[in-house]
Amino acid sequence: MKISDMICVAGKSAFFFDDQKAIKEGAERDGFIYKGPPRTEGFTAIRQAGESISILLILEDGSVAAGDCAAVQYSGAGGRDPLFLAAAFVPLLRDTVAPALIGRSLDAFRPLAAKLDDLRVQGKRLHTALRYGLSQALLEAVALAHRSTKTQVLCREYALPLIAEPVPIFGQSGDDRFEAADKMILKQADVLPHALMNHIDTKIGRDGGKLLDYVSWLANRIVRLRTDPSYCPDIHIDVYGNLGPIFDHDPQRIAGFLEMLGDAAGRFPLWIEGPVDMVGKEPQIQMLAEIKDALAARGSKVRIVADEWCNTYEDVVEFTDRRCCDMVQIKTPDLGSVHHIVESIVYCRKHGVGAYQGGTCNETDVSSRCCVHLALAARADRILAKPSMGFDEGYSIVFNEMQRTLAMLQRTIQPANRI
Repeated sequence: MKISDMICVAGKSAFFFDDQKAIKEGAERDGFIYKGPPRTEGFTAIRQAGESISILLILEDGSVAAGDCAAVQYSGAGGRDPLFLAAAFVPLLRDTVAPALIGRSLDAFRPLAAKLDDLRVQGKRLHTALRYGLSQALLEAVALAHRSTKTQVLCREYALPLIAEPVPIFGQSGDDRFEAADKMILKQADVLPHALMNHIDTKIGRDGGKLLDYVSWLANRIVRLRTDPSYCPDIHIDVYGNLGPIFDHDPQRIAGFLEMLGDAAGRFPLWIEGPVDMVGKEPQIQMLAEIKDALAARGSKVRIVADEWCNTYEDVVEFTDRRCCDMVQIKTPDLGSVHHIVESIVYCRKHGVGAYQGGTCNETDVSSRCCVHLALAARADRILAKPSMGFDEGYSIVFNEMQRTLAMLQRTIQPANRI
């Protein structure tokens, strides 16, 4: 089976691009938008509509494989590629990438993905968003050609065991961190609630008091609303580096506060993502390691998750090898081609560091469904419910794609049980 044509369609992602620098510097909310000028190159406003590009690969038999190019909400921050605007890239895809793919045989996914990932235009690699969407489409094309699921393609090509068991799903609340938490508890999300703690004054508090109150409320809320006493989700909160300025980037003080949060969480395991942002990979690794060591010295069970400055497969390897965190967020659009996501998860698990297959609210239904197959094949420790910030939509997309795929895998593994 070969690729006979490629179509590119500009679209909308499920959320927005936000200028993280401007927000951290105190940009004022005005309804859903922010007041003031943007602070990150490429932005024309602090918050602007998210964009995507759908890649449609037409195969010889007329079947169509799809992938969506998308970039994270906080594009251009933390060492990431710049803002992704569809109009700037559709001509490049049509004129340069399509000719490189049309006529390609779909014998295997990995070599195709690797070749595309290394494609240079004027000496530069393609934007991570482009590599992300193109590789999704290639993976589906190979699955269609071989009449199998994307999970099976990956397990076969990476010599991974085919395990028909779910991966824990992590719900994200957006700013509606109270009502969304209720929804997550009622639907028994495995991990919750993310909480979007991206502003010190309004969400965390200058002494951390607002965050402490929220964790305490959340732990009590889980106990109150759960219908099954055995339901014991992990609490995972992203603080976007904001504990650094609150506690003068002192690892001992940060660890002391995290210990208090752990006490407030009670019996529920607590994971804190991005406690600091040191504006560079090496200082980030060093500071996370100091915080992790300080927590261990206190006997705290609070775990930290790396996010900022861990953007590529090579970064994941370095953060893992340096043992500076308990879990790495593998932020799917930032890694470019999806084969890097699989390899990152496998590396983390092999070396005893948690693999959180994340991503962004600013993706699409197509990219989110593809990510389910990556997580199932490589056995991520958790997968983000995405896209959007509404919880229900992203959770439905990820949960249902996972259940459908597991049913198909069970049928493959246990053919005698077919009805």
